[in-house]
Amino acid sequence: MPNDDLPEALHVTTDEQLRAVSNLTRHRIMAVLRFEPATITQIAERVGLAKGSSSYHVRLLERAGLVKVVRTRKVRGVTERYYAPAARSIVLPDPATGQPDVLMRHAVADLEASPVDGPRHVRMAHLRLTDEQFAELGARLQALADEYRELSDPSLPDVSLAFALFRPAPRKQTTQDGDGDGDGEGDCA
Repeated sequence: MPNDDLPEALHVTTDEQLRAVSNLTRHRIMAVLRFEPATITQIAERVGLAKGSSSYHVRLLERAGLVKVVRTRKVRGVTERYYAPAARSIVLPDPATGQPDVLMRHAVADLEASPVDGPRHVRMAHLRLTDEQFAELGARLQALADEYRELSDPSLPDVSLAFALFRPAPRKQTTQDGDGDGDGEGDCA
């Protein structure tokens, strides 16, 4: 999709926008639109929704300013609307402490829904890095993702890349029983 006229990024700043992108179905609709515009019918088929449900979710995204109509055409007396993202990327605010990270929740849901017999690369690594190394790794991951985004061909199957580089919250000091609260009982979460 030629998107030269689109802004580089749209920053989610309103509650309406945050509610719109926090929904997994609407996240998946945005993914369908990432490379080429689509009609309500095309979106419904690709996401596996009823046409009415697809229309409802697209209207919410449009009202929040996250998608827009980029072209129309008449088909048998009916106007088809083609929707696309309102910007090349949608930037979510960082979650508040203790709040869920919407992007990572969506990424995990998409991973869990992906075929288990298909090719996947999932890895978690625990590292110890200086602040400079942390910043460098973050920049390198972002640059690599941007490089491959530029190479993306809309005619090829979708591939999702999610990464999270963060410093975990400090862990409580553990006691002899190992659960940190000194009561001798283990905790399950």
